[in-house]
Amino acid sequence: MNARKPGAGALALQYAILIGGAFFALFPIWFVVQASLRPGNQLYTTDLQLLPTDATLDNYRYVLTEIPLLRWLFNSVKISFATTIATLLITVPAGYALSHMVFRGRRSVLNGILALQAFPAALALPAFYLILLRLNLLNSHLGLILIYAAGATAFNIWNIKGYFDTIPVDLAEAAMIDGASPTQAFVLVMLPLARPVLAVTALFGFLAGFSDFILANTVLFDEQLFTAPVGVFSLQNGYRNPWGWFAACALIIALPITALFLYLQRFLVSGLTSGGVKG
Repeated sequence: MNARKPGAGALALQYAILIGGAFFALFPIWFVVQASLRPGNQLYTTDLQLLPTDATLDNYRYVLTEIPLLRWLFNSVKISFATTIATLLITVPAGYALSHMVFRGRRSVLNGILALQAFPAALALPAFYLILLRLNLLNSHLGLILIYAAGATAFNIWNIKGYFDTIPVDLAEAAMIDGASPTQAFVLVMLPLARPVLAVTALFGFLAGFSDFILANTVLFDEQLFTAPVGVFSLQNGYRNPWGWFAACALIIALPITALFLYLQRFLVSGLTSGGVKG
């Protein structure tokens, strides 16, 4: 039975909604690109041209040669990558255990994790500062990595646990009947089926370390250790707002996130169709 085709009016409305959504999604990017290409510190002009008539690459040349932007970007990528690895190592086994294993205190652990998730992270900032001070980890990347990984634990464990709930435990049991150890069943059978949630967890872990400003600005003091958000913020003062530099930095900093998302996108699809039981 053929599906009913939408009428001309409904089709026009759909296209209008899509075009409007695309406009609102692309306009901020176009605005930032324009600002990065304008000379001086102009944020916008009254003309609505595709590119400024006096477009220049001076802002890009300055942020790439006159300030340690690449050093700040490397620091952010390093911290975010380490946070992602630590987050996966902690949350994936924990989520699997809470989903497919029965042990005393399991319900209490789940409720405790949920309670931690409800606690506002900003209120913990003084505690984080004191912990890093006692551990002598202020002004260090290791301290940031530990806090970022710990802060993302509660949500990611619940998220991973919920996804493992949708995967039949019979798959792991069948692998163990065939001679696999519990660890082999987990690594070789269950993890490939959980690729979508692993990709999402990796992306969230990377974003936790890459986009944070408040904590990094509080515990980092050395300019060479600044992350990208903290370094870019340091370019302004009470008498200067270099919008062109900000715009150029924003576009350069967005490249690692864009590349990571494009790389992980294929796992979001392939993981949904991998694995299964043949009758």
